[in-house]
Amino acid sequence: MRFSLSWLADYVDLGEGLELESDPAGRHSTRRITEAAQRKASQIGEKLTSVGLAVEGYPVQTFDGGGRAASGAGEPGLEVEVTSNRPDCMCHLGLARELAVALESTLRPPSIPLYGSLSSDGSSGAVVLEDPEGCPRYVARVIRGLKVGPSPEWLRRRLESIGQRSINNVVDATNFVLWEMGQPLHAFDLGTLPGGEVRVRRARAGERLVTLDGKERELDPEVLVIADRERAIAIAGVMGGLATEVTAATTDLLLESAHFDQRRIRIAAKRLGLHTDASHRFERGADFGVCDEASRRCAALLTELAGGVVEEPAVDAVARRPRPVAWRLAGADLARFTGADVDASSIERVLSGLGFAPRAAGDGLWEGEVPPWRAADFEPRRPRPATAAPAGAPGEAYPQDLYEEVLRHVGFARVAPTLPGLGGVDAGVNPGHALRGRVQRALAGLGFAEGIHYAFHDQAADDRLPVVVRAGAPLALANPLSERYAILRRSLVPNLVAAAEFNARHGAPGVRLFEVGRLFPGGAAEEIEAVAAVAGGPAGGPWDGPAPCDLLGLKGIFDALLAELPAGPFEARASELPGVTPGTGAQWLAPGNLVVGWFGRVASADVPFELFAGELLLSRLAVEPRPRRVVAPSRLPSVRADLTLTHPLDLAWSVLAAAIDAAPDPRRVGFRIKDRYRGEGVPAGAVATTITFEYNAGERSLTQDEVNESQSRLAAELERRFGVAREEPR
Repeated sequence: MRFSLSWLADYVDLGEGLELESDPAGRHSTRRITEAAQRKASQIGEKLTSVGLAVEGYPVQTFDGGGRAASGAGEPGLEVEVTSNRPDCMCHLGLARELAVALESTLRPPSIPLYGSLSSDGSSGAVVLEDPEGCPRYVARVIRGLKVGPSPEWLRRRLESIGQRSINNVVDATNFVLWEMGQPLHAFDLGTLPGGEVRVRRARAGERLVTLDGKERELDPEVLVIADRERAIAIAGVMGGLATEVTAATTDLLLESAHFDQRRIRIAAKRLGLHTDASHRFERGADFGVCDEASRRCAALLTELAGGVVEEPAVDAVARRPRPVAWRLAGADLARFTGADVDASSIERVLSGLGFAPRAAGDGLWEGEVPPWRAADFEPRRPRPATAAPAGAPGEAYPQDLYEEVLRHVGFARVAPTLPGLGGVDAGVNPGHALRGRVQRALAGLGFAEGIHYAFHDQAADDRLPVVVRAGAPLALANPLSERYAILRRSLVPNLVAAAEFNARHGAPGVRLFEVGRLFPGGAAEEIEAVAAVAGGPAGGPWDGPAPCDLLGLKGIFDALLAELPAGPFEARASELPGVTPGTGAQWLAPGNLVVGWFGRVASADVPFELFAGELLLSRLAVEPRPRRVVAPSRLPSVRADLTLTHPLDLAWSVLAAAIDAAPDPRRVGFRIKDRYRGEGVPAGAVATTITFEYNAGERSLTQDEVNESQSRLAAELERRFGVAREEPR
């Protein structure tokens, strides 16, 4: 959006260096463009950019004696990116307000005459608001005895310096006020309006209007129009109609200055494919309070440029006024929020200069109301239902919006580049976050890749595989993305199986995937944190050799995870599970037979290898983080000895290992299973398990007799508890 520096100089002192001169009315223009002037323009641009109004260029418009673009004297300008939340800066006065604060100068608004009182019904014009939501305010002012003609040079120069085309003195005056104050205006030829009456209503279905660009447009009831008693004469807030256009023969006119609803103008502009300076501002939020002021400013210009008399009173039809937004700012809260100390005088200077009119409400405390030209940028805080404000009470601005206003002008550099301190669940001491992190690191270290999926799947997936916790029917989505995502998941495994199938279809020889996430058991049951993993096919490469995964391999992964957390002890008990190949399923049981998970081979996975899956409910694990204990290895070699025990086939290794741990021996530092044998010499229903034990005394070497003593004592205890007599060879 282009702005003129000399035009800005009418409202704020820009300092030395721009080579400006002024006429008797105080209107500035550029005498000549020098290097010093260009440097000054860059400095002003840097100031605006620092307060959030990015200056992207410095165009220069040149003119001939008649104001038309040509060689000769020039006007330096600014190309400013005005964001959609700052419609107040889409005019020279608004931009000058920001510059006045940034340059620590004083704003000089234009002098605007008063024309007497306002009325809801004027002597020569009447306004009917049939759609008060679409148009809450409409100011109509009648001016008689004008003479339409060309604009003077200063006005043509002003408009052409920002790329606007001069049309005639009446239209140019409305455009001047638009670019000065930000309020779109429109002038109707009063002689074309029966009874001088205008109505603001929705268009009728099939209604047609020829707009100022000469095109006939078909309207519909979504479009807001200005109409006389019989027909639509303008598209409200977008473009006027050709039938009521101001021409050289016009002597009397009705000047419109209205406030239109943002959404209604946006709909009309989009449907009709129109984008104008007026619609650009109304779509983003114009100033409700400036309607009469802009109308008076334009009327004064018209009488200066075209003669005529302003009739009194003007019509000011108001259907509803916007709810004011109050604000409150504490200097201590600002310092706490930003970490920067801003002195009270700077806070008052910035807020006063921007029009917030701060009132002292205590030591280091200010309050006031958001100015109407900033209403689009200050959304009031939403009250809680239990504390809803009474109708008509002022809204309350978020204090952070006020912090931003102050910081924009005192400088964001005052805020130290440090990370904010966090409290509550975000403080870094949340046990749930810590547990999730340990699980993720452990499984990644075991060679698994993490998957992340939607928290939804279909009903068939919910029925196909085991679900540890079912609390009634699954929770269904009211508006699912597709049938594949119809219910909230009660298990992480279905989506991981689908991911394994996807990878296999794309040539992966094997998969190792895990996911940590929330489960939704159904009904009013609370969410559950869980971890699931799938594995199948070979893993590894030519260097370390491919290692296939089997059922016990996946169980070992979960055993390693539980040991790493640490959590347990847990028992893996064989169980028949839905969707799991018979004979391969098992449940993880905590003390008290509480089911905390499962594992097994997936019966129907579309992969060219056996796929194994498992799931653990982290929310049910009694995890007690303990400090890691590091033991230095002995300087002396250990002694290893094997022991073979014949025991019932259905004796679980976990039971046998627990019995070994229950028979403490200070010399024994570890043990592992070496072999299981069933065959000649082993009774039916039994198995011979060979276990390797490691012994070490730490600071001295063990003798063979000491190792034999430990082995004999342990063998006797295990034989007593689990032993089965061996068959004698025939």
